Amino acid sequence: MRFLVVGGGSWGTAFASLLVEQSHDVTLACRDAAQAAEIRATERNPRYLRSAELTGLVAVEFDAAEAHSADVLVLALPSSALAGVAAQLTCNTPALILTKGLDPNSGGRPSELVGERPVAVLSGPNHAEEIVAGLPAAAVVASSDAALAERIQDAVHSTRFRIYLNDDLVGVELCAAAKNVIALAAGAVDGLELGDNGKAALMSRGLAEMARLAAACGARPETFAGLAGIGDLVVTCWSRHSRNRRAGELVARGATASEAQEQIGMVVEGVSTAPVLRELGQQLDIELPITDAVCAVLSGGRIEELVSSLLARRPTRE
Repeated sequence: MRFLVVGGGSWGTAFASLLVEQSHDVTLACRDAAQAAEIRATERNPRYLRSAELTGLVAVEFDAAEAHSADVLVLALPSSALAGVAAQLTCNTPALILTKGLDPNSGGRPSELVGERPVAVLSGPNHAEEIVAGLPAAAVVASSDAALAERIQDAVHSTRFRIYLNDDLVGVELCAAAKNVIALAAGAVDGLELGDNGKAALMSRGLAEMARLAAACGARPETFAGLAGIGDLVVTCWSRHSRNRRAGELVARGATASEAQEQIGMVVEGVSTAPVLRELGQQLDIELPITDAVCAVLSGGRIEELVSSLLARRPTRE
């Protein structure tokens, strides 16, 4: 198959390398000509995952016209950029979305931002650094278009990257967005040195918070027990590769949100997603205490006071 991977960041680079391994025709569309030229010259991405060998793919500067010749568009973009790029794609080529977040302007899920085209999303515990190192992983492809999901499963599945199917598009997308916010809080637990017990408790209550929100949006409960739910939550809250966990740790140690992102050097999706989730929870009259606390900290609130307020909440049933 012919894939156009739009987004030359770490996950776009890693996913493009996976497709090349499966003998597909892969074009990696980068943000600018200099990055694409460097990849063509060295078969390495000069900005992300420099250890990854990119032999076998074609790197170009992004041009919406390239989409017309692809069988599938792979959109590996930050949530803040997805809508703008999608608006330039006038063809009806099916899209596989790798974005994990919500649009900071409209609050829309990624699948709602790409126009009237067949769409699927891929999610799961998939840190790019481990993917390019050849370590085993699994992901879920969600779509209301069963035929598209099966085509992508057949194209991507391998002995080291297992693909499962799920038709709960809403649940998978909300899991992908909300787990980043919980990971910010988990990183803060690390930064404050509150221990593994506290971190595990926060993750468990975070999963319950995610499930409440998504259930109110029509998602299925079993999605949260799968790769997009507990699987991605665990790796994002614990992994040394997790940008969101690291950002929460830095903020807990005194950095502002912008300083943390600058130090990490990549987009931290939870920072822009947290206020969108909080607003969605308010619209649905759903309690999201961890999300609310994250938003307060990102706005400059004292983290010690917010931890105390979370622990002091009225006891209730699990």
